[in-house]
Amino acid sequence: MKYQKRQNAIILLADGTIFYGKAVGNKQGTSFGEVCFNTGMTGYQEIFTDPSYYGQLMVTTNAHIGNYGTNADEIESDSIKIAGLICKNFSYDYSRDAADSSLETFLNDNNLLAISDVDTRALVSYIRDNGAMNAVISTDVDNVDELKKQLAEVPNMNGLELASKVSTDEPYYFGDENATYKVAALDIGIKKNILRNIAKRDVYIKVFPYNATFEELSNWNPDGYFLSNGPGDPEPLKEAQALAKEIIKRDLPLFGICLGHQVIAIANGVSTYKMHHGHRGINHPVKNLVTGKGEITSQNHGFAVNREEAESHPDLEVTHMHLNDHTVAGLAMKSKNCFSVQYHPEASPGPHDSSYLFDQFIENIKKSK
Repeated sequence: MKYQKRQNAIILLADGTIFYGKAVGNKQGTSFGEVCFNTGMTGYQEIFTDPSYYGQLMVTTNAHIGNYGTNADEIESDSIKIAGLICKNFSYDYSRDAADSSLETFLNDNNLLAISDVDTRALVSYIRDNGAMNAVISTDVDNVDELKKQLAEVPNMNGLELASKVSTDEPYYFGDENATYKVAALDIGIKKNILRNIAKRDVYIKVFPYNATFEELSNWNPDGYFLSNGPGDPEPLKEAQALAKEIIKRDLPLFGICLGHQVIAIANGVSTYKMHHGHRGINHPVKNLVTGKGEITSQNHGFAVNREEAESHPDLEVTHMHLNDHTVAGLAMKSKNCFSVQYHPEASPGPHDSSYLFDQFIENIKKSK
């Protein structure tokens, strides 16, 4: 297949800008979403299956994608969550003992459209200058006017509720039922490695749907509560915000990551906003303002917490700061057992600098018992 002449393809941005490429394999079609980029050198399989990327067209800045294949154990959800892939060089052949399949097979099994041979350096530079925006990738290169009409109908990510698209339909359990501690987790786009990191700290987890109530979570009598990462705008997540308010009011141990961090901020009356092009990669520098230490972190978010409002809030402390743009990377409540971070301490993919945050959560649970 890789020796066949591949079909031309285009990336059409919402402002009318067009980039050109080739369809990966013999896959044809059209896919819409918000175009964004990830700066990670590795971890493409984990990135593609991260629910936080639901509905996004992923541009990978690393020049080679697919060269180490895929492994069934290296997924973060039950399926690919990105809307499409845009890359420079796509590797049809792979070389890794642990791989059980090629990336091409993995994409085909998930019916995902991918485009390669794209000048991703120019595309990423354009996004950095002009911001993340809706786009369409398509092999229907002779029908640009129709693609423009269809693209105009795609809703903007600002104000878009997507947690319901990726959350579990029914509660489920994770970990050892004989573990010392119990944590109730709200799934607004949870990654499997977050569950693994919590469970390996002697915790049994019950995962609840995105719209579960405090009564439903508390009826399980957990020792702590967790709000997960996830896609979309946190503002429409009224059920999750109400849940966070109830947990905070009762001063129960609460930990939030990424979208969960933003929900906790809103529950405290602090607003969020859509970023120009977001933070997505496994090399983002963060400073822990409490310890003074630096961390290299894994990040994936297009919204952020209003720093001015957070700093002026009488019961909030900004605990972590992103060193590239000084956005809020972590919060803690001064009078409640609650903290959150904007990045991904589960490091899948990414560095392990921030894994201590899971230990901090367990310590908070121990202190509350």
